[in-house]
Amino acid sequence: MPDQRNKTIFIIGGGAFGLSTALYLAEAGYQDVTVLERDLQIPPRYSAANDLNKIVRAEYEDSFYTELTLKAIDAWKTPLFAPHFHQTGFLHCVSPAASTKAVQTLERFRQAAMSSEHLRPHVVPIENGECARAAVASLRDCLMPGWRGYFNRYDGYAHSADALACVYKKIRELGVKVLLGPDGHVEEIVYRTVKGTRVATGVRTASTEHLPAELVIVAAGAYASTLVPRIGRQIVAKSWSIAHVQLTETEAAALAGIPVTYARDFGFLFEPDRKTKLLKLCPMGGGYINTNPTTGVSVPPTNLGCSNFMPPEDERKVRQLLADVFPALANRPLVKKQLCWFADSSDSDFVIDYVPDTSSSVMILSGDSGHGFKMFPIFGSWVLDLLESDSQTQTIGRWKWKSESGGAGGKDDISWRVGDVREFEEVAPIKERL
Repeated sequence: MPDQRNKTIFIIGGGAFGLSTALYLAEAGYQDVTVLERDLQIPPRYSAANDLNKIVRAEYEDSFYTELTLKAIDAWKTPLFAPHFHQTGFLHCVSPAASTKAVQTLERFRQAAMSSEHLRPHVVPIENGECARAAVASLRDCLMPGWRGYFNRYDGYAHSADALACVYKKIRELGVKVLLGPDGHVEEIVYRTVKGTRVATGVRTASTEHLPAELVIVAAGAYASTLVPRIGRQIVAKSWSIAHVQLTETEAAALAGIPVTYARDFGFLFEPDRKTKLLKLCPMGGGYINTNPTTGVSVPPTNLGCSNFMPPEDERKVRQLLADVFPALANRPLVKKQLCWFADSSDSDFVIDYVPDTSSSVMILSGDSGHGFKMFPIFGSWVLDLLESDSQTQTIGRWKWKSESGGAGGKDDISWRVGDVREFEEVAPIKERL
């Protein structure tokens, strides 16, 4: 196929998928790559990865993603990414009050870890709190009453916002252009019709009527459907809540090095952030959607401030998590509460494909599904593979464009999630409802 390295390429979105793609294209010698981001900063506030940390867990029910994550962890250990990866381990348990689904999900993950020759040597069974304290020295003073599950020493977490900032700096050094704010706020992909087929000619931004491009890559996360409406219900905007406890220097030092600690019926927490001393807490649940009554598709709230809260049910879960692990912190104020919006698919598979009927002029990168960030160091390689394939088609079936009418509008029963999906308007404070 013709050399594409001089093609004008726009990447819409400065989050994880967009920046990883820009990095791989630049390193492959592509000369005219531009990232367009509506925010005035990168990491952007619109990105789910603009966060303290994300779990990097290799065990999946699906061995396909286990193998990919093992490759990603190798990449996390390379010089560019290593400062942002912390292989603290992953303590994965349930409490005595866990639902049947939570217990069964945990068991499937344990079996997945044990079935991997790479992971098996790192897995320690946990039968009770005493076992957990013995297996994890940094948790020796914790309670974890009746918890059971396993501890995987190979897993850990990545500091997501710092990793984004690092790659942003790198792509600028490699010559990638970046447009921020109104200049980077893409309001519409512009098309012309050629022999009955639409072909993208560029984009219209908040400040420019038309910026020309030969290929438009949409990496807009939860906002994908606002630019590619025909994506329909195969990708929906969903959110989980997060909150933090502000620790003192002494408290943070005492918890340094703890593993990602996850009670599947309550939620999970991370090692305190080394700069801010914030302890991040995430409740487990089905998540929240914001369904447009006209289209039936969930999209994030227009106003970012509308998401700066934690629903009461979620707060109860994270306080129970603290009570079980660090009881001295259970009643501390929760700060920096928010809903983190991401792009969800009904099968937890990504979508990395050309949009149909665009003559391969528009590509969509979406379907993070709450587990995509761990792939940040290698995600762009898959985009490069598609771009440079002779067939110009996605050969990995699970990543292909799917039916626009597929999925249950975000209310699908996802095997590894515990809890019901609720509408944003059911939980948002009255003054902030859309």
